Amino acid sequence: MPASDPGETPASPASAPPVPDRGGGRGRFPGGLVEILGGVTDLFAASTPGLAILAVLGIKALVALSGGAAGGWLRILDTAGTLVLAAVLGYLLVRLLKLLRQRFLWRVRRKLVLSYVLIGFVPILLSGVFFLVSGALLVLTVSSSFVQLSFADVLDDARGLAAMTSIDLRGRVAPEAMRAVLAERVRAVRERYPEASIAVASAGRDRAAAADGPWRHAAADPAFPPWLRTGTAESAAGGLVVTQGQAGWTLAARGVQRFDADGRTHAVVADLPIAGDVARRMQASRGVVLTHLQVTPPAADADPQDAGGPERAVRVAFAAADGAGQPAPSLSSAADLVRGWSMPSVAYVDLLDWSTGALRQRGQVLFSVNLVTFFCQIAQGGADSIAPFLCPVRPLPVRAEGGDDSMAWFFLAGMAVLGVIFLTIEAAAMVMGFALATSITGAVHELFTGTERVRQGDLAHRIRIDTRDQLGELAESFNAMTGSIANLLTEAEEKRRLEEELRIAREIQMSLLPAAPASVPGLAVTAACRPAREVGGDYYDFIRLDEHRLGVLVADVSGKGTSAAFYMAELKGVVLSLSRFHHSPRELLIEVNRILSASLDSRTFITMTYAVCDLAERRLTYARAGHTPLIHVPSAAAGTPVPEVLAPDGLVVGLQFEGAGEKFAELLEEAAFPVETGDLVALFTDGVTEAMNVDADLFGEERLSRALADHVHRPSHELKQRILGDVEAFAGAAEQHDDMTIVLLRVGEPPAPAPPPGRP
Repeated sequence: MPASDPGETPASPASAPPVPDRGGGRGRFPGGLVEILGGVTDLFAASTPGLAILAVLGIKALVALSGGAAGGWLRILDTAGTLVLAAVLGYLLVRLLKLLRQRFLWRVRRKLVLSYVLIGFVPILLSGVFFLVSGALLVLTVSSSFVQLSFADVLDDARGLAAMTSIDLRGRVAPEAMRAVLAERVRAVRERYPEASIAVASAGRDRAAAADGPWRHAAADPAFPPWLRTGTAESAAGGLVVTQGQAGWTLAARGVQRFDADGRTHAVVADLPIAGDVARRMQASRGVVLTHLQVTPPAADADPQDAGGPERAVRVAFAAADGAGQPAPSLSSAADLVRGWSMPSVAYVDLLDWSTGALRQRGQVLFSVNLVTFFCQIAQGGADSIAPFLCPVRPLPVRAEGGDDSMAWFFLAGMAVLGVIFLTIEAAAMVMGFALATSITGAVHELFTGTERVRQGDLAHRIRIDTRDQLGELAESFNAMTGSIANLLTEAEEKRRLEEELRIAREIQMSLLPAAPASVPGLAVTAACRPAREVGGDYYDFIRLDEHRLGVLVADVSGKGTSAAFYMAELKGVVLSLSRFHHSPRELLIEVNRILSASLDSRTFITMTYAVCDLAERRLTYARAGHTPLIHVPSAAAGTPVPEVLAPDGLVVGLQFEGAGEKFAELLEEAAFPVETGDLVALFTDGVTEAMNVDADLFGEERLSRALADHVHRPSHELKQRILGDVEAFAGAAEQHDDMTIVLLRVGEPPAPAPPPGRP
């Protein structure tokens, strides 16, 4: 594992980006008013679409200044500019919506509030508008029917007056008798219809035979119309007519009744002008305010003797009066303000063309309906018993005596209760919705603030947990995560410290190993050490005793890490010191055990093999203190070499128990064997023979001996690489847990060249 870079340090809080201003929406918090206005300005002024808009506006200004003198090419350019302007404005509108959504909806709180408005408030608003529009349409439709019924009531009175008068006139054809009957009938209806007028028209005469009443609404008394004689007209009993008299154009209900007397055909014509008190009474009974009647030609009275019909549109005004026959509200109080609510509407009436007798629907009665008065009329007294401030005066007692207004009271009370309940529910829902939105956005804001603090390196920051819901659990998890991150950073720092120590220990270990192979005439020495981890426990060394003798040491300290490196350093110093005085490997190991047993940890021991190769006597003497055997491969000159595994007895160095020194000396054996030119001696650690593959098989001493015998003819440095390559190929992808060290001695071979610096 490579050591970490000692120069690498964690980011300091000063290097982290600053926490943005949460108040103004600046920094990394888009959505502030300044940013939105700036974005809109950039969108319209600093872009191609904005420049296109300015160009089109300039062309249109040029066309406007030129007036009608603009040429054809300029008008074509103006039309094209209009199309371009529409397309660019559509594009800019889409961009503006995206900009507003990006800036305004960046905050979660705004998104939740907008979601609540769209999901909760907008449907309620649309439902309210729907019911208001439906109610308004219902009120307008019903009030229009009421206006038509009011005109129909007056027309029925006019027809009844004409019918009763015709009955009274039977047998009274003298003008004096006719006038007396007409006067009596006018007096009978004058209280309700002050402008009531009656005339008797006879067939074949241009003027009326008798008449009574003011007849101010017409230019002259009506004559007998030709269509009445045949009886084939659409409305032989009369209808609504528009006449022109002293006060201008007037709408009147005209009743007609034909009768025969004295060999002639006569017609009673009764006119009830709808103006003044009549209009006010109609308004009071229906809760409406009649404005005027709009007539399109030719719908007025076309009698030549009655000033003829209008040839253009006619506006017939009704008498000025409020909608309920009461003084207009002063709007000085809330009740007056409510009573002043009204809506404009229109009703269509059939008008009688007196010249032809045809009925045509050409009259538009414009009126306004007072909502409160209208409701008071519909409720038939129930509303004023519930809300007298709205209906202080009953406009018209339309209820029959003994009538029951409990249904109206129940209806209004039920609607009021439902309205209060709905408003209460909506208010509670709104409060709860905003409370939930605030709680959610507050938790999200706390989390965001926590992440910003963590980004700055403040791992001690903790989020306040106010609820035990999912957001509270999320905040708790965040706090646990920041605590874990702090622990991980502490552990990482400790790991970096340990890696630094291991790096130093590795440097110490590598410095303990020989920098280059020993150079002894007639002996080639090569070695390699591959730690399984950063720092291993294997150690080898070469000690030049004299010109013909070389001491070779291979050791393995139990355990790994810096302690093994330090024990190896101690072992190196002890061996180098003792080798000057002890030429026997056994004596040297006994002394090493005596010295190191007092300094080694009780859980630590050392296995080692020390050999002395004497080229003058052609002999190798060695002792093994619990270490792996050594392998002797004779020269191949005599035939096929047969490797020999040599393993004399010996106890490990450093054991601490009573009598350990005596036991170590008793068990330790020293052995020797002759060496000839071409002989190969291999000393190694257990990491080589105990290398394990994925099937948990060991490489073993047998495979190592066979590999040495197969490649004994190769030079020592090639043989070393071949042996290590075979071990690695055998292990494959299996992880190795022990160091691999091998030392090769070749007799009679020139010394191997020194490896490059840094490589054993």
